[in-house]
Amino acid sequence: MERRKIHLEYLLNATSRNILWEAISTPIGLEGWFADRVLSDNKHLIFCWGKTERRAADIVGMRAYSFIRFHWLDSPVEREYFELRMTNSELTNDFVLEIIDFASAEEADDACELWESQVETLRRTCGF
Repeated sequence: MERRKIHLEYLLNATSRNILWEAISTPIGLEGWFADRVLSDNKHLIFCWGKTERRAADIVGMRAYSFIRFHWLDSPVEREYFELRMTNSELTNDFVLEIIDFASAEEADDACELWESQVETLRRTCGF
């Protein structure tokens, strides 16, 4: 099954880098838009959706106020990850949220739609 890298960018009218960083890098922040519940043991997280869906991930890379990279423990490919990266647009001084993820070729469109929905929730939750 062929896997593809997905790279998405979202311009956020964010005035505070602290708010955005907290939203993408802390369990409480991630609970606001990404998962219903996030259990954390330092570098190991369990993301929970609904009553039964759970996925475990490790934080495999992080630079404060720049990016956080996760690896799903059930991923079929060891080198795959999903990354949330924040950059600053020099033109508008707003923040750009970059998302890098991997999906099978037949699931790529669904993955993009899911990220779109999640980012809309992030915007509503954080006021971006």
